[in-house]
Amino acid sequence: MKQPTIYCEPFSIKDGYDFEIHHVSHLQHDSYSCFVHFHQVHEFIFFEQIDGTYFYHQGESRLSDFDAVFTPAMETHNFELSPRAKSWYIVQFVPDVFNAPLMAQFSELLKTGLHLQFDKSAQTRIHELLAWMLSEYNSNPKSATCTQLLITLITFVCEYGKSSMTNAQTHLSASTGFKKLAPIVDEFRNKLTIHYSLEQAAEKCHLSPSYFSRLFKKHFRVPYSDYLVQHKLYSAARMLSQSDDSVTDISYNLGFSSPSYFIRQFKQHFNMTPHQYRRQL
Repeated sequence: MKQPTIYCEPFSIKDGYDFEIHHVSHLQHDSYSCFVHFHQVHEFIFFEQIDGTYFYHQGESRLSDFDAVFTPAMETHNFELSPRAKSWYIVQFVPDVFNAPLMAQFSELLKTGLHLQFDKSAQTRIHELLAWMLSEYNSNPKSATCTQLLITLITFVCEYGKSSMTNAQTHLSASTGFKKLAPIVDEFRNKLTIHYSLEQAAEKCHLSPSYFSRLFKKHFRVPYSDYLVQHKLYSAARMLSQSDDSVTDISYNLGFSSPSYFIRQFKQHFNMTPHQYRRQL
């Protein structure tokens, strides 16, 4: 029997919450997929078991056990992971957290994607803190203790993390190519769905359609037409978790031809219906 496809995203912060923390684990050989995406919140992922690659607009970086990555709000990112067992904590928080007096000093440091590594002692402390934070969150997510633990976590990471960015030339060349796609990427960042044809998107980026198509697939690793659908489905997942809008309303708001077609597409990508996705949250 074919294993269900498991997606690393999306998690979305509930209305009225400053942050969320989840623990994620997958067995060896679970079918895993994660498409290029971004969200309106900052995100830390603290890996336990991991083997794969973190992709973001600056390039890519290999992941090892107990590494961590930080992705700022609206930064495109993605993961490709091996079939081995994998697990991590994911912590997402709203950008306003940096308005707190103790946090302002870190806002400049955390303006871009980071791949972080820690020594053994720091790894132990961080994961003990994460376990405590998850337990407290599950008991009372809006408690003062939860907020303090988040501040402590960010402080510890910024003071003890060491950037593992190595191949600077690879990152530089990747960033240069990605910048050419900036006009269409900004459209994806600012709209739940867009309706540009490939030719229209290429024109918006001042590129030929053939070059735009090659460049887009290089950075997003799927054809432009496929990503249009993925982006709408990711927007749908966020709407399901953050609003009470009906599945029918969401399907029409995102430009699907019918609710039944939307449900089929959603199930194909997330291995569950929109109703099941909303219930599991």
